[in-house]
Amino acid sequence: MQTIQRHTPTKPSIKTFDLVLTAILSTLVLVSTAFINIKLPIGQGGLIHLGTAALFIVAILFGPKKGALAGAIGMGLFDIFGGWIIWAPTTIIARALQGYIVGKIAWSKGHRGDHVRLNILAALISTPVMLAVYYIGQAIMYKNWVAPLASVPGDIIQSAVGLLIAIPLCLALSKTPFFRKKFLK
Repeated sequence: MQTIQRHTPTKPSIKTFDLVLTAILSTLVLVSTAFINIKLPIGQGGLIHLGTAALFIVAILFGPKKGALAGAIGMGLFDIFGGWIIWAPTTIIARALQGYIVGKIAWSKGHRGDHVRLNILAALISTPVMLAVYYIGQAIMYKNWVAPLASVPGDIIQSAVGLLIAIPLCLALSKTPFFRKKFLK
């Protein structure tokens, strides 16, 4: 008679948890981008949406890797499924860089997204990078280096709105048991 041994893990794998968390955070960015979005009357296709706020929140609270992945996947999928497919490659690059920069700065100098001024600085520093990627992407798409300038004001507004929403929410979330435990580590 052969004995069958069962192996029941007592806790989930860290890699599985990391994958699931990344999927949830990417979905949060996707839904935030799709939930409320206002097409801008200027430029060659821009939106004001809550996805930038979600990207900032993820990057500040979870760090550069999660910020980059959630921004690229969430907003990239929005472009693909939301009728903006031509923008998807540019969005994936712009938002991955933006999420990474915000997370890297927010998690620098021994901080873990717990320093408000550093978080604000992170969002402010990431915005010109995002603007540059969208500008270059749009200039290549439309073979015109002047027309993309019309989209810059909308992209700045989008980042400003995202920052104004993200910072207070990060402060509130950092007081929850999950994040207090993380910040006390």
